[in-house]
Amino acid sequence: MDVMLINPYDENAVKNGLGFITPPLNLMYLASSLENASFSVKIIDDDLMQMGYEKVSEIAAKLNPQIMAITATTSTINTALKYMEFAKKFLPDSLFVIGGPHPTFMPENILKNSDGIDVVVRGEGEETMVDLAENHIDENHIDNHGRYLEKVRGIAYKDLKEGNVKFTEPRPLINDLDFLPLPARHLVPFDSYGVSREQSGGMITSRGCVYSCGYCSSSLIMGKKFRSRSPENVVDEIEELLYKYKLRDIAFMDDTFMLNKRRASQIAQEIEERNLDVSFVASSRVDMVDANLLMKLKKAGMSTLYYGVESGSQRILDLMKKGITLQQAETAVKSAKNVGLEVLTSFILGYPGETKEDLDQTIDFSIKLNPDYSQYSILTPFPGTPIYHELHKKGLIDTNNWDKYTVLKPVLKYEKLGLTKKMVERKLAEAYLKFYSRPKYLMKHRHMISVIFQIILRSFVLPKLKGSTGKGWYQNLNES
Repeated sequence: MDVMLINPYDENAVKNGLGFITPPLNLMYLASSLENASFSVKIIDDDLMQMGYEKVSEIAAKLNPQIMAITATTSTINTALKYMEFAKKFLPDSLFVIGGPHPTFMPENILKNSDGIDVVVRGEGEETMVDLAENHIDENHIDNHGRYLEKVRGIAYKDLKEGNVKFTEPRPLINDLDFLPLPARHLVPFDSYGVSREQSGGMITSRGCVYSCGYCSSSLIMGKKFRSRSPENVVDEIEELLYKYKLRDIAFMDDTFMLNKRRASQIAQEIEERNLDVSFVASSRVDMVDANLLMKLKKAGMSTLYYGVESGSQRILDLMKKGITLQQAETAVKSAKNVGLEVLTSFILGYPGETKEDLDQTIDFSIKLNPDYSQYSILTPFPGTPIYHELHKKGLIDTNNWDKYTVLKPVLKYEKLGLTKKMVERKLAEAYLKFYSRPKYLMKHRHMISVIFQIILRSFVLPKLKGSTGKGWYQNLNES
């Protein structure tokens, strides 16, 4: 085995609480690029399998990969490092690599504080992983970490001789996304995703974001230039999902799918010309809505449109540098509903500078918009985001325990910001309760009764029982 890729178990993720576990699209992209370069690859999605460090390490020991790599977000970084530290005991001669959003922004911290990591891949990973594999395997890891690492752009690594961390030249972003092979979905067990099978058809049709929202790091990872796949290439992948994997529910996971309206229209046209019976979800900024485009996308199979509204206070939207207005949000939701689309909106609570009145305005505005679904989260300053640097500099971040960076727990010193942690947590629960418990809403969306019960139970009630006398039945319910 040349390369083993690990998706770590994410105990705290909201998707786990709801039963939604999706295949690791990022790893499937890495795998297809490595396979295209003639390397043998295995993916272990332990977020799905939940085997744990020891079992994964035993599998790795049997396969003896020359490179073992793992992906990590901020909330999974501690878990990811445990996988690698444990596995390294079994594979002392393998190269241990980590990538993902959190490692991209904190490579030095990871390399200095973890014995389980040799190399950090920074940013976009497909070309970097192939380059790393070609150099590492071809060079047969001369001197354990020989001079070959200096030639691999886009990484940070431990220099064992000098005892410090070295950074190589940044790797340019991939301009021609059509050049990338389609994700290696054959390496994950699609049939095992169970109740979330309808969530398995995730796709990325573009990369990069031209905006600079204070809470988001997307443009810093994937660049501020919008890069997109051709409509033909996008629909080729839709055909693969439909005919090879029998998935007709597609989710376009782009940050700004509708930034190029002409391309979005061409994708809709290509779907229709190939007579594909699919249903898809996409996202849009509220200031990019075009009624004619929405009708064309609806005709091609779009069922749901996702809007990141984020706040019901114009003052807070301006602090976020969101670049939208409340009126644009109202118009966008109405436009989508007028053409028969379901609408999902998202909101952030507890942004620095927010008052109790602003929190209430956001909850009220989310209800006023009357979308079909709404999701709420607590402002979480992920490393790499502008708000993280601002709050870190002011000493307003309360903890660096990354396990708490779940968007459901306050991690700021809210007492110094005019709020309290308990108030922010209460407002999060209040937002869900007020939105989803409305009689008129439940009459129209009866299927959401059990879902919202699970949201409240698993996100707010059961976590408080961990470690208490209720621990046993908490675990039983979580497993059922």
